[in-house]
Amino acid sequence: MNHNIAIHFHVRNGRKNESNIAPVYMRITVNGKRFEHSINRVVDTSKWSVDTGRMKGTSTDAKILNNYIDVMKNKVQCVEREIISDGTEITYQTFKDRWLGVDKSKKMILEVFKEHNIDVAKLIGKDFAKATAQRYKTSLGHTRNFIEWKYKVFDLDVTKVNYDFIRSYALWLKTERHCNHNSTMKYLANFKKIVFICLKNGWIAKDPFLGFKITKREVERPILTKIELQEMMAKNFITERLNLVKDIFIFSCYTGLAYADVQKLKRTELIVGVDGEKWISTKRQKTDTPSRIPILPVASELLDKYKNHPQCEIKDRLLPVLSNQKMNAYLKEIADACGINKNLTFHIARHTFATTVTLSNGVPIETVSKMLGHANLRTTQHYAKILDLKVSADMMALRKKLLQEASE
Repeated sequence: MNHNIAIHFHVRNGRKNESNIAPVYMRITVNGKRFEHSINRVVDTSKWSVDTGRMKGTSTDAKILNNYIDVMKNKVQCVEREIISDGTEITYQTFKDRWLGVDKSKKMILEVFKEHNIDVAKLIGKDFAKATAQRYKTSLGHTRNFIEWKYKVFDLDVTKVNYDFIRSYALWLKTERHCNHNSTMKYLANFKKIVFICLKNGWIAKDPFLGFKITKREVERPILTKIELQEMMAKNFITERLNLVKDIFIFSCYTGLAYADVQKLKRTELIVGVDGEKWISTKRQKTDTPSRIPILPVASELLDKYKNHPQCEIKDRLLPVLSNQKMNAYLKEIADACGINKNLTFHIARHTFATTVTLSNGVPIETVSKMLGHANLRTTQHYAKILDLKVSADMMALRKKLLQEASE
């Protein structure tokens, strides 16, 4: 196929300094499409010929610059001959890639990451939850920003991803992005999946994570005690919005549902279980795992209270849930009014269900894990570790038993 390549040199008058010195640019037009870049040379604009695209005169400076311009022209011709000799069609893109040294056989880490995320997005509702896709999207953004910050490029050859890359990335997340340790480990775990794709395809020979441990630290999970929960339930507010938020929070304390799951809870997800009682049968939005929960009396009363609420009827929902931001803001007011000296957020309700309502009352951890929709029992075991109250109660019973035996 015929092709056309044109070369033009010009100065950027818009970038000249006070001494009329401006940079010289080279414009290459291939089949009507053009790109340009600086040739890293400057010239006095008064000595530049617009017509010829060269420096005027026969001075030493003119000869040096004009000779360099000829070299650049020859380079264009060499690249043209190389592409032809490879048997490749000369197009704007093939020429530009060859000129800029872009090797299409190379795999770039952000490109692999983007392709992965596109595949995940296609499988939302099938193999992945929407929140998972968003998490990978956020991780891609962090990885892109890190590469630009450290390497000053817009993408990086996958072979350049080594142990130092991982170590530096972890440090950057903590120092530049101000992520805590566990968030840093989550982002690195997401990135590790992309690295694994590269390993399986043979694009990199050695796992850059080798020797780097992705470990999470135990964090204190705040909960409401039995007394705090009872005080909140007994509290009535003059403001109806606070009563509404309190009720929905209490509902979550007795079902273990996270905010996103309560907010999307449909009337059809309230079913009759195997025991003939009311159950909730839903899927967790975060993990897309099934969660089946028998309705305790407190939760059942709250569902009855709001079943005729206009918002529930219009949206086919079990509860009239406000936005997460408003819920958490109002929960701060509720905590103050109830004398609860804790940073009360909606997610504390889920923790409270797992501990104060279920595990502390002898519900087996396997049952609690299933109701919470945990895919792994280890996730639920974190709750069992913070049950000092349960330990205290068990040991109190043991003390009484030992005292009784001693008195006999």
